Amino acid sequence: MLWSIPVARIAGTVVRVHVTFVLFLLWIGGAQWRVGGRDAAFDGVLFMLLLFGCVLAHEFGHVLAARRYGIRTPEVTLWPIGGIASLERIPEKPGEELIVALAGPAVNVVIATVLVVVLGVGLEGGSMAELENARAGILARVASANIFLVLFNLIPAFPMDGGRVLRAVLAMRVSHVEATRIAARIGQGAAFLFALVGLFANPMLIVIGLFIYLSASAEAQHVAFQDGAKGLPVSDVMLNPVETLLPGSTLDDAVDLLLRTAQKEFPVVDGAGRPRGVLTRDGIIVALRQGGAATPILEVMARDLPTVRDCEPLESALRLMNASRSPAVLVLGGDGRLAGLLTPENIGEMMMVRSVRPDWRFRARRTERSHLSGTRT
Repeated sequence: MLWSIPVARIAGTVVRVHVTFVLFLLWIGGAQWRVGGRDAAFDGVLFMLLLFGCVLAHEFGHVLAARRYGIRTPEVTLWPIGGIASLERIPEKPGEELIVALAGPAVNVVIATVLVVVLGVGLEGGSMAELENARAGILARVASANIFLVLFNLIPAFPMDGGRVLRAVLAMRVSHVEATRIAARIGQGAAFLFALVGLFANPMLIVIGLFIYLSASAEAQHVAFQDGAKGLPVSDVMLNPVETLLPGSTLDDAVDLLLRTAQKEFPVVDGAGRPRGVLTRDGIIVALRQGGAATPILEVMARDLPTVRDCEPLESALRLMNASRSPAVLVLGGDGRLAGLLTPENIGEMMMVRSVRPDWRFRARRTERSHLSGTRT
């Protein structure tokens, strides 16, 4: 993830800290220093570190529950507004998603219970105000914070834990896509309420509201995207034919293709038709700035791009594209030669068509359009 720093690897999951989190800690320390000096600054930063330790434990509750169903979690990222566990995929069965969603808040319940019941930390406002021991005061605040995390995360605002619980319950009665749509709309409504309250109370609620709104919209689109891809092979969606470059080509040849065609990604294939890499539009522009038109494309092309077979399900290709964050996926035929190209743009076109006509034979239309484009060039 952009601007995030890997700090640890726990049980196969990389823990990352976003740079804004570090800035947030510095801001907390500076604010507390102005109020109460060095001791107050130390106390404030220590409390935030303990709090985000609880947030990290919360996220690993999701991680371990997801792993029970064979779902990997490549990374967990800590932000100033909380943590995000990047699950490889969302459980499709409502019961499984319900358990994964509740596993995070359950960790906070356990932490609060241990602090209150086992260590005897008091939560009454009066007793907390009278505490003389700074460490005991911090533990009381951590216990209270964990209770707040449970209550806050269970607000039915998708994609928060409560929103995922809501979707899982709805999915027991309606389709997964419809349940996501309903939960996303409720989440967007909650986001507006957060932003409205933030205008008069805490500006941080505006940031949280914006995050919820954007995440809910993205999740709804993603689920609709996956639903539209069901039952389709890669060959029905891929770009074919595609303009390609040879290993001996130069940037001048790539620029010529860029200007003559509507493509943005150009596979580089050898004499046998097997892919060697891909040169993207952005890569061409950057290479032109750094070198001349005679620069060999082998020096600037992207290598090690993901590949799929044309007979594979489109869902598998989408997962591969998301996991690799690649601008394109190379599609190979049975003989290992380049058969086509899969890009977010042409997949988006397919989704727009199928949203209007689910029975549309997209492959036929795409092939016709490609041949027409070839005729124009």
